Amino acid sequence: MRTANAIAEMLKREGVDFVVGYPVNPIFEAAAEADIRTIIVRQERTGIHIADAFARMNSGDRVAVYLTQNGPGSENSFGGLAQAWSESAPMVAIPGGYARAQTNVAPNFSGLVNFQHVSKWTEQLTDANDLANAVRRAFTHAKNGRQRPVVLEIPGDLWGAEIEEPINYTPTPAYRSGPDPADARKAAQTLVNAERPVIYAGQGVHYAKAWDQLKELAELLEAPVTTSLQGKSAFPETHPLSLGSGGRAFPKAVHEFLRDADVVFGIGCSFAKTGFGLQMPKGPYYIHSTLDPEDFNNEVEISEGVVGDAALVLDAIIGEVRELISGPRGRADAIAAKIAEVNGGWRKDWAHKTDSNDTPVNPYRALRDLHATLDETVGIDNVVATHDAGSPRDQMSPFWNSTTPLSYIGWGKTTQLGTGLGYAMGAKVSDPEKTCLNVWGDAAIGMTGMDFETAVRENIPILSVLLNNFSMAIELPIMKTATEKYRATDISGHYADMAKAFGGYGERVESPADLKEAFKRGIRATEDGQPALIEVITSKEIDYSVFR
Repeated sequence: MRTANAIAEMLKREGVDFVVGYPVNPIFEAAAEADIRTIIVRQERTGIHIADAFARMNSGDRVAVYLTQNGPGSENSFGGLAQAWSESAPMVAIPGGYARAQTNVAPNFSGLVNFQHVSKWTEQLTDANDLANAVRRAFTHAKNGRQRPVVLEIPGDLWGAEIEEPINYTPTPAYRSGPDPADARKAAQTLVNAERPVIYAGQGVHYAKAWDQLKELAELLEAPVTTSLQGKSAFPETHPLSLGSGGRAFPKAVHEFLRDADVVFGIGCSFAKTGFGLQMPKGPYYIHSTLDPEDFNNEVEISEGVVGDAALVLDAIIGEVRELISGPRGRADAIAAKIAEVNGGWRKDWAHKTDSNDTPVNPYRALRDLHATLDETVGIDNVVATHDAGSPRDQMSPFWNSTTPLSYIGWGKTTQLGTGLGYAMGAKVSDPEKTCLNVWGDAAIGMTGMDFETAVRENIPILSVLLNNFSMAIELPIMKTATEKYRATDISGHYADMAKAFGGYGERVESPADLKEAFKRGIRATEDGQPALIEVITSKEIDYSVFR
């Protein structure tokens, strides 16, 4: 058995349903022969985005495999892997490499050297007889510990190697680590004694499937909950104790409750400081629980740390809290009332945008009608939504109520434009019965728009909503001269026509009165198996900071 066929056999035993990427990589053909679906993209980065979203939708239990060729394929993959690394998304990447004798010869791109910067583990196969061990190591690293990509590079001179049969390979398990009981006990005592605690939930809650425990602890403590963008949908945003999610833009209650908190409990989060996420205030007493202790005291000074899987940590803390309190604490109603009052006022302050009848369409109005239409037609619980970088993220995330786990793929540490398209495709591959949505802008579609054709060709019927203002709008204040002299921020295109040219459903909307019916037609197209692109002509909205 040749190397590629042996790898395909191992992937099948790992339960891999599909491989995604861009040829030439011999595993594509071997996978097809083994009845593993092959998804070929137009741009390497989109393939990585599909694998990224698939892992998130499966809470890291199942990881996708990304393939590409040596040289340009590996070079073009670097940005996507960097995105997945920063977002803590696991996958197994198996790029081709140059022959072993050429690995360190300039100008050849060395995956072994370069991918170490954007993966948790990188290995180059050096002996075909060690293939099973190398693949086993790759999946073990992908499934365990901090979720991030792993890379196994196959040198070109090893593709033709003969692998001894039968293949000695069994699927790799995933293991969880629990907290030190003393740390859990101390954290519980601090939380029970706190007068104004706030829970900040991150993506680790999704990976641990700790949604029920998060809700139970919040209700036990009668403490409000906010999430990071990556953690959005880990806590139902219709719950009375939900503050909403915190990104670059966020509901007003997030600010007020964090500002006034005496204790902030971060669970399954990194507390990483980023210009595209929530800035944690100085002053509160921080309890930090994470799977990776390297996050401790990175940019937020903590007073207590609890290391472990988010579900096991929450189980331990809940048990301790139950020993410390005997019944309701009597503050839930007052907290819920304050949240409703603060966020209710905030929404009224923004009603002139969300309810605007102006043309061009205000993007906040478009997103309001999109959420309402999806709820009316398929039910918002049956939607998986994601934003793109820049304005769509900041306009969408604060106002989009996510009610069920994994119904929103939030991201934004490196904010590569065009990422949301692949995320929606990966979500649809993972859960074909859901309506999978990406919202992007005209700058983002310029990066990966050709891969809408991939959605058509590969029968991945997503709903794609484009907010088109013919401009890089948020750059306008910082590029005034360049825009006036050279129109540097102008962008142009009729993207609904592009979608139709690719074989998808495309429609352009220019009036707010037409939004809902256009969205309904797009939803029906996806239900009929056709990817849909609804292009909304919007105003140049640059006021993205939802709370100042």
